[in-house]
Amino acid sequence: MRDPKVWRTEILAGLVVGLALIPEAISFSVIAGVDPAIGLFASFTMAVTISIVGGRRAMISAATGAVALVIAPMNREHGFGYLVATVILAGVLQIVLGTLGVAKLMRFVPRAVMVGFVNALAILIFLAQLPELTDVPWPVYPLFAAGLALLVFFPKVTAVIPAPLVAIVVLTAVTVAAGIAVPTVGDKGELPSALPLPGLPDVPFTLDTLTTIAPYALAMALVGLMESLMTAQLVDEITDTRSSKTRESVGQGIANIVTGFFGGMGGCAMIGQTMINVKVSGARTRLSTFLAGTFLMVLCVVFGPVVSDIPMAALVAVMVMVCFATFDWHSIAPKTLRRMPAGEITVMVLTVVCVVATENLAVGVVVGSVTAMVVFAKRVAHLAEVTSVIDPDGTTAVYRVTGELFFASANDLVGRFDYAGDPERIVIDLSATHVWDASSVAALDAVETKYAQRGKTVEITGLNEPSARLHGRLSGELTAGN
Repeated sequence: MRDPKVWRTEILAGLVVGLALIPEAISFSVIAGVDPAIGLFASFTMAVTISIVGGRRAMISAATGAVALVIAPMNREHGFGYLVATVILAGVLQIVLGTLGVAKLMRFVPRAVMVGFVNALAILIFLAQLPELTDVPWPVYPLFAAGLALLVFFPKVTAVIPAPLVAIVVLTAVTVAAGIAVPTVGDKGELPSALPLPGLPDVPFTLDTLTTIAPYALAMALVGLMESLMTAQLVDEITDTRSSKTRESVGQGIANIVTGFFGGMGGCAMIGQTMINVKVSGARTRLSTFLAGTFLMVLCVVFGPVVSDIPMAALVAVMVMVCFATFDWHSIAPKTLRRMPAGEITVMVLTVVCVVATENLAVGVVVGSVTAMVVFAKRVAHLAEVTSVIDPDGTTAVYRVTGELFFASANDLVGRFDYAGDPERIVIDLSATHVWDASSVAALDAVETKYAQRGKTVEITGLNEPSARLHGRLSGELTAGN
């Protein structure tokens, strides 16, 4: 951080993200049914807190649409006090889940789901910009086009100043100087004029309140963690660095608790603003995250009138550019699709469809991950093979099992033996396989039982140590009456 270039990059990135957070926070406030200042306060406290306690440097956390959708019914049906209490409880649950190691579940998210998640987010960010480009005065379109042109060509001139900042400043100056009447940030809602103050939620502290807010808090905790951990994984790949997912999970909880006590609507990691910070602006440290939240509040409180004049066309241009930078175009290239297994393509497409259709990242990731597991199980199940050899003296049949034995492959195992035609002694060689679960042990027991009914003996050989332990513990204990 001693390098002046790093300081400049981090400060300018924080300023750009701070500007980009304002309309987003206001929009998400509308979704949650609260005053715009509530979303702005939440973005301020989330970003500042997570910059200190989070596990992924340069990632932006603030008020998000995913969280707003989850807690909107709580505000609508029970009031703002219950919403704040829900945010605080969600933060507590995130700390608990983080401590219990929920971040380790990320290892079960396949790459196809990750790619689908990224592409779906790019599509959602793009779709969220369309209302700002429909039924608007005609000058919006040339301003939008000029913003895109600046974002594409200005980096070719110099990378010292982030192109998004240039686009925002230039388009604002043009609209103000020329008196062009177009939608601005100020049209989204009134900006706050003072810093938030801490306080307790206005709810009765009873068991009744806890049972009311608990389901919403758990949903918010899970959605927030999933979106944050997936975003952290994406930033890891972009920056080729590692981050502590456990610390990030706990940090998200702390940030939501702080946000709740300051009367905010809660939040989680933001993919769009994170991409502006990391991919477009080149930020790599916690300073950019801290400054994003700080600049956001300074811009609102001190420079509110100036910020209110920023044309939405400028911010929409920035977000559309983020969409194109975020989308994994290589994943849909014909060359890639020809080489990719059909199951992987199905998982990726299903993840995208579910996320876009429900506007819920958690639904898409869960459906995609479950589908990937089913595809994998089906593929691996076909790899289990049984071959048999009769000894020259005709007294022993040797069956060799290769592949993985688990519930999907073990179901076919019982039918692969010649119970009536085999000699008196049967050897089942499992040296080329692994016994994974109770279904496999039960299948082996069934094979032994069928041979025993015909007065024949079975010897199981070649079990590796883990398989032998599982077989020894469960064999003979899985059928009724034992």
